[in-house]
This record gives sequence, C-alpha cells and structure tokens, in this order.
Amino acid sequence: MRLGVLDVGSNTVHLLVVDARRGAPPVPQSSRKSVLRLMRYLDQDGALSDEGVDAVVEAVSAAAEHAAASDLDELLPFATSALREAPNGPQVLDLVARRTGVRLQVLSGEEEARLTFLAVRRWYGWSAGSVLLMDIGGGSLEIASGGAEEPDAAVSLPLGAGRSTVSHLHDDPPTEGQVQALREYAGGLLDRTARRWPTDLDPAHVVGSSKTVRSLARLAGGRVDGVGADDRRVLRRADLEDWVPRLARMPAEARPALPGITADRTFQVVAGGVVLAEAMRAFGVTELDVSPWALREGLILRYLDRLA
Repeated sequence: MRLGVLDVGSNTVHLLVVDARRGAPPVPQSSRKSVLRLMRYLDQDGALSDEGVDAVVEAVSAAAEHAAASDLDELLPFATSALREAPNGPQVLDLVARRTGVRLQVLSGEEEARLTFLAVRRWYGWSAGSVLLMDIGGGSLEIASGGAEEPDAAVSLPLGAGRSTVSHLHDDPPTEGQVQALREYAGGLLDRTARRWPTDLDPAHVVGSSKTVRSLARLAGGRVDGVGADDRRVLRRADLEDWVPRLARMPAEARPALPGITADRTFQVVAGGVVLAEAMRAFGVTELDVSPWALREGLILRYLDRLA
C-alpha cells in the first residue's frame, strides 16, 4: 500500500511517500520538504506568532496537494514539539484542519521516543541486543533503552537543536560563553536524567538518529565495514567534541561547505553537537552507530502492525 507520512516538526514540514507492506522495509517514492525553523516564531510565552502560523498552514497545504497527487491509500499526519508545547497549539491545529483538510495528530515526547525506538530496533534487529537510543529533533531530545521492541525506559527533554540554538546561541557565530552556557545547561539536565535511569538497562548497542545526528556523523564520524556499509557510520564522542568548537567558530553561512552540513541544519548544528556530546558523556557513551531510520519510519511500522 502507498502511505504518506506528514511530519510537522520544529525545523521542517516533511511529507514522505512510501510503498509499504508488513514484513518489508518501506520503499520511498517521493518527498516534499519545507524548511520553517518554527523556533524563530515563538514569543516569550512559547506561542507561535501569526507569521509562524501562516508558514505552517502554507507548508501543510503544499504537502497536502502533493499527497493528493500521489494516489495514497492513507495519509499519516503528525506534529511534534513546536506545536505540542505552544500555548496556542490547539488553535493552530484547528486552523490547519479548516484551511487544509489535514488534522494533525500531536505526538507526546514519550510517543516520539517509543516510535523512534521501534524503527531503530527493526533496522538493527534482535542481534543488536539491548539498545540505547538518542534522537535529537528540532525541539526535543528523546532517549530510550531496552531489549524489546518497546523500550523499558523513555524520556523526552527540551534539548532539541533548534530550541537550544534559540535559547542559548544568540550570535552567529556564537560566543564561547554562549556555547559553554548551553553545555552546562544541557549537561546538568542530562546528568540528572542519567542518575534516574534504570541501572539494569546496560546497552549492548548505542544508536543515534535524526537528521542532525546524521549530519554530525557525516562530518565527524567514520564508515562501518560490513553489509550495507555505504550508509553505515559510527560517531565517536572524542571526534564530535573535537569538531564542535570548530563549527562554533564558523558563521552559519560557511558551514554547508563542510561534509554533511546542509543549509536547513546549518543554524542549529552547533547546538545539536553540544547536546549530543553531553548526552553521550552523561550516559557514559564513547561511540554510537547512526540509524538511517527514525520517527517517520517508526510511525509507518506501527501503522502496519496495527493493520495486522
């Protein structure tokens, strides 16, 4: 069957069209993405401004037109951190539904973590053993771990790459003081999270996912030998910590000249690197494998499971 997954995130509105069936990997057919960086449109109370609302409506409308022309069996539309946490989020969702005909399902942070964990588990299989997942979105950081398809522990933290950029890295390029302040804030929150983490969840495999993690891995990581090695990378904390200060000294407009840094992530990649490095440090992780599957694939897999 042909499915469309419409992801209204903190950084982009992304429609992915796939052919999918239970027991097989979803096969991408087309993709349409609008870069919004919604964190720019939040006021002091976290509400989305009129300009931001208009941008969301326009992007969802364009995605809906693409979906209508794609002969879909089902459209799976969802929203994450930016609309979940905005005080005017319910009003924005109603407006989007009236103007575009698309009713977005708002995922909780824990749902994001669990769906992404499912995707990672299916990608790596049972031979990976117990998995610790770190996923950095625009608005939040999800961490989950366990040995089954459902994680035994899952948490969502307000440490997304876009959110952390807006809250701490006010200059371009950011000052050393701003980067250090973000490192201390993220490290303190992650240290508290790690201390509360179940002590019996000792991972055999640590995985990072999301576009920010993939970008950092292409810049600072290395390829993995073996089956599917062309798209498999390992990111070591030492290499990441070596690159983050260098990225921070560059203006955003210069970063896309580097391997893996795309124009839609250039403004938030420094914050993403700081947060990921602190997450790895807090959980005692020296390296992680980078998953090509994340939240959208998890949503597709869960939908197919429920059909069965």
